[in-house]
Amino acid sequence: MTKVTVCIGSSCHLKGSRQVVEQLQYLIKRGGLGEQIELSGAFCMGKCNSDGVSVTVNEAYYAVNPGKVQEFFDDVVSHV
Repeated sequence: MTKVTVCIGSSCHLKGSRQVVEQLQYLIKRGGLGEQIELSGAFCMGKCNSDGVSVTVNEAYYAVNPGKVQEFFDDVVSHV
């Protein structure tokens, strides 16, 4: 199972973590991947940066901009 964790701490919230979570939920549901991908949230992951929302996929760290969730999902999440 692929584990995707999205930071929902205050800094990432301001950068759009809610939109990232909602888009990932939609993409997982649309693809029928609920059994293969576990999506969860975590408060501050300690990797705040200006590039986007902190997200880990099976422990690998990414900064995800809410406008690039589809690209992130296609390039990273769906290939794990």
